[in-house]
Amino acid sequence: MWPVVTKDDLPVEQHPLEPFLPEGARLLMLGSFPPPKARWCMDFFYPNRTNMMWEIFGLVFFGDASRLVDADGKTFRKEAIVRLLSERGIALFDTARAVRRLSGNASDKDLEIVEKTDIASLLSHIPLCHDIVCTGQKSFSVFTEDYGTAVPAMGQFVELSIAGRELRLWRMPSSSRAYPMKLEEKARYYRTLMQQAGCL
Repeated sequence: MWPVVTKDDLPVEQHPLEPFLPEGARLLMLGSFPPPKARWCMDFFYPNRTNMMWEIFGLVFFGDASRLVDADGKTFRKEAIVRLLSERGIALFDTARAVRRLSGNASDKDLEIVEKTDIASLLSHIPLCHDIVCTGQKSFSVFTEDYGTAVPAMGQFVELSIAGRELRLWRMPSSSRAYPMKLEEKARYYRTLMQQAGCL
């Protein structure tokens, strides 16, 4: 008889990246957790070639969805992305520090959060940041578990206080292609966010 495997038998995966916290950051973007390494095309955030985040950024900042994409190499232009984020004051990390993948894939719904990110600690490194965005439903739900904020409409924000600091928490559409919204419409939401956060 085969032994019964429970979720506690699954390996705990630690976050493979350090937070990206450029000096002068005004906006903190929080995803859920990176996909399995086999799906990466670069060693940075939103590394899955099918993810739309860097196409969204290309449209928002350059009017060109392919600007940050290396189509020939089937990857993204990491150096250009890092330069853009640093110049525009955009920090990146995720709401989870450690997870179990209950189905072995990249789906947020199959992530069990083992350790949450200490958001207050992240913010202590970026004192000029007053806007946070969760880039999908999973990251938003993990964040609100700790801070009990209301859920705003898509593209809107709620105000909250973390460690005595007044902040705006934005809800944005997921950059996953599985999220049923056209690239141009997603970019419209993110363009408004970037304008309001002073990054555009």
